[in-house]
Amino acid sequence: MKKKIALIQMDVTYGDPKVNFARVSKRVMDAVQTGADIVVLPELWDTGYDLERLDVLADKDAKATIEFLSDLAKELNVVIVGGSVAEQADDGKRNTMLVVDQNGQLIHKYSKLHLFQLMDEHLHLVEGQDEADFELNGVPSAGFICYDIRFPEWLRKSAVNGAKVMYVVAEWPKPRIDHWRTLLQARAIENQCFVVACNRAGSDPNNEFGGMSLVVDPWGEIVKEGGSEEKIILAEIDLDKVDEVRRRIPVFRDRREEWY
Repeated sequence: MKKKIALIQMDVTYGDPKVNFARVSKRVMDAVQTGADIVVLPELWDTGYDLERLDVLADKDAKATIEFLSDLAKELNVVIVGGSVAEQADDGKRNTMLVVDQNGQLIHKYSKLHLFQLMDEHLHLVEGQDEADFELNGVPSAGFICYDIRFPEWLRKSAVNGAKVMYVVAEWPKPRIDHWRTLLQARAIENQCFVVACNRAGSDPNNEFGGMSLVVDPWGEIVKEGGSEEKIILAEIDLDKVDEVRRRIPVFRDRREEWY
């Protein structure tokens, strides 16, 4: 089974959801023109890291964002892995991933589990309580947000549950962009799955972001990679490769769960 995936590596206007919603609408339309089946957005594409103003900016229960992404997906007949947005939940603000299918149905919602203290997330957000796993058009999948990829045991849980594609959305800073690339290749190799990772480009008042969105296959080979500028990265993945690699090196069969 083959899928065409478009990663929207875009800049984000700091603290201005209205501008960012309009930008995403245009970018998703452009991505569909390339023939993409699945479109992936970056982390916090609605507000950026304007965390101090989330009382004003965060979307209550992500309702407006869900409606926006659902309408867009249905209109364009495309799956949207909707990056993540600032959500006002009952217990606080969350950094929340939304996934909608081509019929406009919300099929997954995941709030970031690991909060990144270097960018003050722990001061403004509460961690999620969600599972990362979901099924996308019959394909076992999982979704993670930025800092999550530094916790291999969290991603391994989804691989053990059968995930063949791991979607990662991020606002990963440029100074550590080499870590981004290396960690994503490692997560693909050790979990024998595709890793589809969309990072933002551009900058905000406090950070410069690295771009370098990429798709990695189950051998750790880079299928497609973006540079540091805004662009749409289109990649085709063959999901049969996951089964092939897992047969050749049966990591999951050989795990010693009684020891770790």
